[in-house]
Amino acid sequence: MRIGGLQKLTLLDFPGHVACTVFLQGCNFRCPFCHNTSLILGTDTLSEDEIFRFLNTRQGLLDGVAITGGEPLLSAELPDFLRKIKALGYQTKVDTNGSFPEKLRQLIDEGLVDYVAMDIKNSPEKYAATAGADGMLGAVRRSVEILLNGSVSYEFRTTVVDELHEPSDFEAIGTWLAGAQHYYLQGFVDSGDILRPGLHAASKEKMERCLAIAGQYIPTSQIRGL
Repeated sequence: MRIGGLQKLTLLDFPGHVACTVFLQGCNFRCPFCHNTSLILGTDTLSEDEIFRFLNTRQGLLDGVAITGGEPLLSAELPDFLRKIKALGYQTKVDTNGSFPEKLRQLIDEGLVDYVAMDIKNSPEKYAATAGADGMLGAVRRSVEILLNGSVSYEFRTTVVDELHEPSDFEAIGTWLAGAQHYYLQGFVDSGDILRPGLHAASKEKMERCLAIAGQYIPTSQIRGL
């Protein structure tokens, strides 16, 4: 398993939990606004043994482990990694771009994940350009259906980039995700590790217009990180 980093404490990444975040390397998308570019093709920096030595010392202090990337479901070792984490008594959260629906279904069916955060890159018509990958929309749609019709807790989220998103996109996203448990519009932040420099955050006014449109279909819609 290619582990790119460990954030030892987070109160934000796993809603309702005091958690840590494990960053896995590798991704099959090339989103131009990606803020974890170094994880896409980076080299290993941490071993599983190091992660589990840390988790063993935090039992009773942390209650959750968030797995993010990159795209965690690229890793064939992820199910076994999650089994080991669950065996220590932790709740688990996985972030995904939704391009591996059968792997996602396996994690849910085996009870290996307690919360899923799935990125929705844009409206279906603009998906390939925003994700930097062709031919993925069908798989993403299947993952959306798995979450909408399943029993695991989840959220959908869209990082809003001024050059890539318009309020009208959220009409299509809203009808697509109608009735979702949670939907967040996230403000784009230039981390300095962006795949395509020169992109910008949407204004507060634009974010609020997008939220108003999405909220017609998904009453739980909120802005995060503005």
